[in-house]
Amino acid sequence: MAVINRIAGFADDMTAWRRHLHAHPELSFNCVNTAAYVVDRLREFGVDDIHEGLAKTGVVALIHGRAPGPVIGLRADMDALPIPEETGATYASTIPGAMHACGHDGHTTMLLGAAKYLAETRNFAGTVALIFQPAEEDGGGAGVMVQEGMLDRFAITEVYALHNAPGVPEGQFYTTPGPIMAAVDTFHIHITGRGGHGAMPHETADPVIAACGIVQAIQTIVSRNHYALDDLVVSVTQIHTGTAENIIPETAYVNGTVRTFDPAVQTMVQRRMAEIVAGVAAGYGVTAELRYDVHYPATVNDPAKTTFAAEVAAEVVGPDMVQANAGREMGAEDFAYFLQQRPGAYLFLGQGDGAGLHNAKYDFNDRIAPIGASFFARIAERALPLEG
Repeated sequence: MAVINRIAGFADDMTAWRRHLHAHPELSFNCVNTAAYVVDRLREFGVDDIHEGLAKTGVVALIHGRAPGPVIGLRADMDALPIPEETGATYASTIPGAMHACGHDGHTTMLLGAAKYLAETRNFAGTVALIFQPAEEDGGGAGVMVQEGMLDRFAITEVYALHNAPGVPEGQFYTTPGPIMAAVDTFHIHITGRGGHGAMPHETADPVIAACGIVQAIQTIVSRNHYALDDLVVSVTQIHTGTAENIIPETAYVNGTVRTFDPAVQTMVQRRMAEIVAGVAAGYGVTAELRYDVHYPATVNDPAKTTFAAEVAAEVVGPDMVQANAGREMGAEDFAYFLQQRPGAYLFLGQGDGAGLHNAKYDFNDRIAPIGASFFARIAERALPLEG
């Protein structure tokens, strides 16, 4: 089996939906117009129930099959990124400083395509819950939905999601059983010293030197405090300080990200970072405050559901286009919150060459939308089979 013919038949409609969404990006939980557009399409398709306002602007739509059965969840994220667009596309963002630089417009479109097909055919026993989620990039909308009881409210028993993958051959799926994406934390270090004239450093307590010392020492957490075969990333991404070449500033700020899979490693990083910040600050005669924020947990696929999802993907694109044990990576994804509560799988779908994710020149490849929609539709039909 390949792309579902009916879905291929409305590929042009999907392109139009996607490009409308691309031109009107919204950030975090503020997906008001995006959600309204999704709801309008779902009403056109004739889904059975539409529930709005989950995690502020999220939408869950239900499609009932031809016989009773369990409920499965299919999820798409809706939010964009605070990046000025540089694609030059005719449908480029009309919102200054915001764009769909991660393909969530495409994810939403793929789930809408599956919704249209499933509402027409209903070749399954049970219910499909279509989850349109805000705030994947910032705010953890999936976590908010879980806290609000969404999974229990709709009796969802398993969950699936897709993400596009630039640089991977067009139409190729990949996933892995178990951990597939890392937990993500953020650290903020505020250093306060005593400023003064750059020609008289002996009269100051220099926060710039202290910041440099802290940054260098933090790197030893990876190189000297953990087992080399345990995945760990500690990246300093911002240092802000100073105003002029002849002024030693009063303060400095250091910021970065930590990526882990093992909670014990995560705990060790927090402890060692606190010790390093306090110790280095004392050594340089400054004060330093560490704020360590724990964000999304690791995204962990259920092995059995991952095998099932890979089999479904192979039905759509052929077994040669599916990597079912591709290994894990250090990116993060708030779909992790759903997978903590329900078995399921997260997969990537290649979209060919082009700019990478979170790049001002990135654009979703509309040719893969029917592939993703067919995958979602077949997941529903295979997970909820009709008897006979």
